Amino acid sequence: MTVTRSILLLGGVRSGKSSLAVTIGQGWRGPVTFVATARALDDDMAVRIDRHRRERPGHWTVLECPELRADELPTEPGGLIIVDCITVLVANLLFAGLDDDAVVDRVTAIGRALSRRAAVVVSNEVGMGVHPATELGRRYRDLLGSCNKAVADSLDTSYLVMAGRALRLDDGHGILHAMGVTR
Repeated sequence: MTVTRSILLLGGVRSGKSSLAVTIGQGWRGPVTFVATARALDDDMAVRIDRHRRERPGHWTVLECPELRADELPTEPGGLIIVDCITVLVANLLFAGLDDDAVVDRVTAIGRALSRRAAVVVSNEVGMGVHPATELGRRYRDLLGSCNKAVADSLDTSYLVMAGRALRLDDGHGILHAMGVTR
């Protein structure tokens, strides 16, 4: 049996991504480190952060890294790393003034570092919704899509989470093979 070591959980808001990540962590037979990227910049975010804190076991190690870099990830052998979430990380990096290439490079480095570890990464899929009305909204949507792809390319597998259910995503190579397409 092949064991999946690193996964990306993608989905919309309140789709069950974070709950699934916590459930995976609760079943892990070793230490769990939860890497939180959110900042409580308003009352709504403070409520969300508090709800997420209550959902996590108290014995987990929690790192608050709103501008996470790959070198901040724990290196404890046998441990599971949960990163929640790339969505907020990308926004934080944009507001910190990083250009798009620097954001993608940072997130790509995080994905590569996690590819060698047991990891669950959470991110939103924002490309399936309404076309953003502002230039910043479009930039963010496109940038997050690029970052999600970079993480998915690094990790073992990805799942789309909707209504608390997860659907495994194919990497596209099976489709190419089925169609007789060679690169």
